[in-house]
Amino acid sequence: MALLEIITGADNPILLKVSDSVSKINKKVLKLIRDMKETLLKEGGLGLAAPQVGQNTRVILVAIQKSEKVGKDYVVVPMINPEILNFSDETCTGEEGCLSLPGEYLNIVRSNKITVRFLDEKGNEKMLVLEGLNARIVQHEVDHLEGILITHRA
Repeated sequence: MALLEIITGADNPILLKVSDSVSKINKKVLKLIRDMKETLLKEGGLGLAAPQVGQNTRVILVAIQKSEKVGKDYVVVPMINPEILNFSDETCTGEEGCLSLPGEYLNIVRSNKITVRFLDEKGNEKMLVLEGLNARIVQHEVDHLEGILITHRA
C-alpha cells in the first residue's frame, strides 16, 4: 500500500473533469482502492474520490458511520461506479469541508436520504439506503466524480 498525494485547488482540471466508469475490476483498481483507503485513514477524512488522488475514474471510499459519534464507529466502504438512484425531497444544510480544499468549510444543502447503487471490490452489485451524514458523504464524493466541488454547491 502507498499513501497518495491529495490533489488540491478549486481550479485544478483533474478535479473539474467528469470521471470515466470502471469497465473491469482488475489489480490496478484494487490497488487504487487499497491506496485510497490508507490515504483516507491517514488524512482523517470521511470520504475520498479517485479524482482527489489524480485518477479520473469512478471510485469512491466513504466512511459509513455506525453511530452518531463521527469517526468513532465506522466502516470504510469502497464504491465502484456509484450511482445515486433516489434523492429525498427532505433536505438539510450542513457544513462540509474537503481534503482537496484545505481550510475551506461551506454550508451545503443536500438531500437527507438517498439510495445508492454501486459495485463492491468483487464486482457484486450493492444498494444502500443512507440518511443524514452518511447520505451527505456519498453525495459529496459522487459530486467529485462529476467534477463538482463544494464551491460550486455553496
